[in-house]
This record gives sequence, C-alpha cells and structure tokens, in this order.
Amino acid sequence: MAEILPLVEARLRSALGEPDARADVTFLGTDRIEVLRFLDGDIVRYATLGMSGAPMADPTSPLADPVKGPRAELVLSVRGGLADTDQVLRPLAVLAASPQVEGLIVAPGASLDLGEPLWTGAPFTSVLVAESGGLVEDLELDEPMEPVRFLPLLPMTHNEAAWKRVRGAQELQERWLTHGTDLRDPLRTSVPLD
Repeated sequence: MAEILPLVEARLRSALGEPDARADVTFLGTDRIEVLRFLDGDIVRYATLGMSGAPMADPTSPLADPVKGPRAELVLSVRGGLADTDQVLRPLAVLAASPQVEGLIVAPGASLDLGEPLWTGAPFTSVLVAESGGLVEDLELDEPMEPVRFLPLLPMTHNEAAWKRVRGAQELQERWLTHGTDLRDPLRTSVPLD
C-alpha cells in the first residue's frame, strides 16, 4: 500500500492540479482514507486516496489475495458555491472504505447508497459509479497488480436510484443524456422518468 498511494496521488495531481484541501478518515479495522479537494474554475472535484492501497476482494472468496484484484479511487465533481458540498468528505470516505468494511467490489454500473444525503439538503443519497479513463487516466501498476481506476461518481436522486435498479445503469445514463442533465449541479432535481 505504501508504495502505491504516492503514485496514485501523483496521478491525481497531474490530472487535476494541486489539491487545495485534504481530510482523512479512519474507520475501525480499516486503513486511512483521505479525500482531496481540487478547484477547477467553478467546478469542485473530490477524490479519494487510500481505497486503492489494497485490491478489492471477492466477498465469497475464503482468502483475499493481497496483490491481485481490482483497485480504484473515487472522484466526485460538483459545481461550487451552490451548496455546502464539502460535507461530502465523510460520505466519500465511507464509500471508499466499503470494499474493506463490506467486502464490496466497486465497479462501473454499480450503485452505492449511503442512506443519508451526500451533504445537508442534498437531493442525493446514492451515486452511480461511471466508467474510468476520462478525467483521470488509469494508473498502470507492475504485474500481477491490476491498474488503479479512477471511477467518477454520479449523484442519483431517490427516484433515479429506484429507476436504475429496474432499468439498469445504461438506460439511466441515456435518460440523463437525452434531457441534457447537468450531473454536476448539486441542487438538480430528478430527470423525468415517465
């Protein structure tokens, strides 16, 4: 873990610039998770650092492989100044710790539900995990380790999350695209789902 995280942070800095703030959270029985904040004009980006220190393990496997398995960090982008989105630091750390705590494998198309708003007054309690490789390029590691993928998180309203469970991630993303939904708007309402 110690040798991977500096490489991960370097990749985040090369893609997003210098972080203007960072916070860390440690949950009982887990490694420390940091959340870095990057400012890019009116966009605020939050990225986890620590989730990729160990590979995610199949929860049905009797032994976790310390080397092989998917590795990821989470990235959330929102428009700044519209809501107190800095409150998302702890919820993001909770999501990043879920592979260690709950044995989850976080992958594109998955829903992650917090059961509470991402920040005070947020219409979102869950996120859709999107494909990596856009904003922050995957970080290749030495074999047999898998690359670190930087997975964007797309906040979902309660109705969108329910619709996604029935119709799937692809249909929800197409619905957002069709309606020109600004997924970085921290105050947006649900996309029409009729």
